[in-house]
Formats: sequence, C-alpha cells, structure tokens
Amino acid sequence: MNDQSIYGRRGVSSSKAGVHAATRDLDDGLYPGTFCKLIPDVAGDVENYVSVLHADGAGTKAGLAYLAWREDGQAHWWAGIAQDALVMNLDDLACVGCLGPFNVSNVINRNALLLGDDTQVLPAILQGFVRVLAMLEGYGILCNLAGGETADLGDLVRTISVDCFVDSRLPCDQIVNTNNIRPGNTLVGFSSTGQALWESFPNSGMGSNGLTNARHDMLHPDYRRYQETYSPEIDPGLVYRGKYHLADSLPGDERFTIAQALLSPTRTYLPLLADIFEIESFKLAGNDALRALIHCSGGGQTKIGKYGGRATSGLCYVIDRPFPVPPLFSVLKDVRDMTWREMYQTYNMGWRMIAVVGDERAAQAYIGEADCNGIEAQIIGQVEESHTGNNRVEIAGPDGPLIYEIPRC
Repeated sequence: MNDQSIYGRRGVSSSKAGVHAATRDLDDGLYPGTFCKLIPDVAGDVENYVSVLHADGAGTKAGLAYLAWREDGQAHWWAGIAQDALVMNLDDLACVGCLGPFNVSNVINRNALLLGDDTQVLPAILQGFVRVLAMLEGYGILCNLAGGETADLGDLVRTISVDCFVDSRLPCDQIVNTNNIRPGNTLVGFSSTGQALWESFPNSGMGSNGLTNARHDMLHPDYRRYQETYSPEIDPGLVYRGKYHLADSLPGDERFTIAQALLSPTRTYLPLLADIFEIESFKLAGNDALRALIHCSGGGQTKIGKYGGRATSGLCYVIDRPFPVPPLFSVLKDVRDMTWREMYQTYNMGWRMIAVVGDERAAQAYIGEADCNGIEAQIIGQVEESHTGNNRVEIAGPDGPLIYEIPRC
C-alpha cells in the first residue's frame, strides 16, 4: 500500500484533481492566472478597480480541536480554529496584492447533539475571530466582521466545521500577477515556525493542511473511542494508529505538546506583507518588482508550480536551498515512514509563503523586513525555464532531488 493510496482512502487529496477537473472550464476572471480570481468592481463600480471574493476554512483541524477539547475541557483550542479559517482566506488574498479593508463573514456548521447546548465552544470561536481581527487592525489592516451563520447540521456534520467568506476591492495598479514570473527570478521563503512579533507564543508551522493524515498517523488508538471524530467509511486500520497522546511532548521540540504542535494556529503574514508592499523595491517598476506571492497551503511546496509561465514553454521552480525540516514535520514523516515526495506535496515543511522577486538585491530587502518582524526568511532558490510545456518544481529533498511535473492553471 503506497502513501498516496492511504491518503485517498481517508477521503482526502493534496492534488484535488477532481476539483480542478470540475472547475477547468469556468471563467478565470479579469486576470487569468492570478493567485485569486479577480472580478469586476460590481460593488463600487469604480474604473480601474477590481473586486475579489474568497472562501476557505479550517478543514479537519476543527475536528482535532474538538478532540482536544473533549480530552481536557479547555475552550482555548477553539480560538485557534477561528484564526485558521481567517488566515486561509486573508493570506490568499494578500497574494494578489490585497490588504483590505476586508469584509469577513463566517459559517459555523455543527452537530447540535454534541455541541448545541455547549456554552464554551461558540463563544470561544467568535472571540477568536474578534481577537485576530483586532490584532490585524493594530497593524493597519482593517477587517469588518459582517456576521455569519451558525447552522445545526447533525445529519451532515459529525462534529463542527468553521469556514469564512472574505471580500475586498483593490486598484488595478496594485495587483500582484503571477504571470509576471520570469526565468532568472529569485525565490524567497518565509518561515512558518518561530514567533512573529504579532504572535503571543511560538508556532510549530503546522498550518491548516494535512491534518487528516497528521492526526490519524500520530495519535494513539485510544482516541478511537471518539467515533464522531472520523468517518465510519474509513478502514479501521487507518484510524488513530499512532503512538502519541495529545499531552505528550513533541519529539525534538519540547516547547510543544502534540496537541499544541498540531493545533498551532496558522500564521498570518499580513503585517509583514504590509511592510514589504511599502518598501521601495516593491514600488519600482522593472527588475526589482515583486513578481508573485505564493501561499503554500493546499499542495504544499508544489503549489507554486500551478502559477506563472503562461507566455513561455514552462517554468521550473528550483528550490535548492530549502529550510531545515522542523521537528513536527520530521515526526509526521517518521510515524508512517512517508516519502519525502509526499511530505513536500502535503505540508508546507517550514515555510508557508514564497515571494518571487526580480533579483537577489530585492530579495535581501524582503529578508530584512522579515527579520524586523520576527520571521526567519531566506533565498530558497530561483526560477528557470522548463522547456517541457508544463511547469516543474524541483526540491532538494533530504535524501535527494524531488521533481514534480505540474500542468499550469
């Protein structure tokens, strides 16, 4: 049984091939190939402006928060889930140059028989939204919480799901367009670990992707007693088959328990990106310009391969100086002996945002801004031609090169 078959048999996919096939013929918006779809400014009806609407959520990380909450009764796990749902939207929107103001609406679907009368969960989630939005406002990023929907859908939702819808507008001359990526550009990675200025505790780097595999491969069979936290259609041998309990220390970094590492809130890069957008190298036209931002969420470090190169024979993203593998991801590999190929295709592996810039001088300016914000950053590679008609991602893995051939969006 290979790793990909295990992932698929748990009902999840890092490639989302079926989704991409279903949406292939849909309209790409005003700027095909951008990280998020941009549409006419129907709300403001202002010339030279575009609108953008985004939807995403915390995914199965919410089910893990439920498990941790059931184990220790602490409501603080839920505040991080609100942040996960927000960041999966806001940081995607930042990749097209949008830093608000944002309008935010949330959708919380829950199993009322398990959560309907609880006085902790819903207030903790809602206060989590308020806390993150207030923090961003302190950095000049305005977000309006426009209400939302809480639905009791016990026939459809086993525990709870937490999702967001975010919209905004931006001037056309502010758009960051991945179609500007060219051979010779430099790749800068921004760490997902450590502690940024706006974070109150260290981050393990987990993000909001790959949690289905992570919890079932890491967590002990003792947790099978929480039958509501997994689908009955999954092969029982693939459910909670690890050796760790939530209160165990994370091997390699005892600052975290297993629960704290897996539920570490998804880092937002918005305060850092706001600073980057203001520095001279972003404003200059030509070789110093920021060519693209890539939020390495679904698809991990292969996601960049979906973008750029529309007017070329294909681009090759050569990541020959990756970040060291953080302790959490080393554990995630070891508990199932996953291949490095699947690890980099599933998880962010320690850096969740990439800037594609015109040259190394501009790259050093961005690295300096990251350092001022408490985020480690480094040049991780460069862009070359692929000559294959498709894009490629080449990563210098711990045991040798990893090569991914990726059809372009």
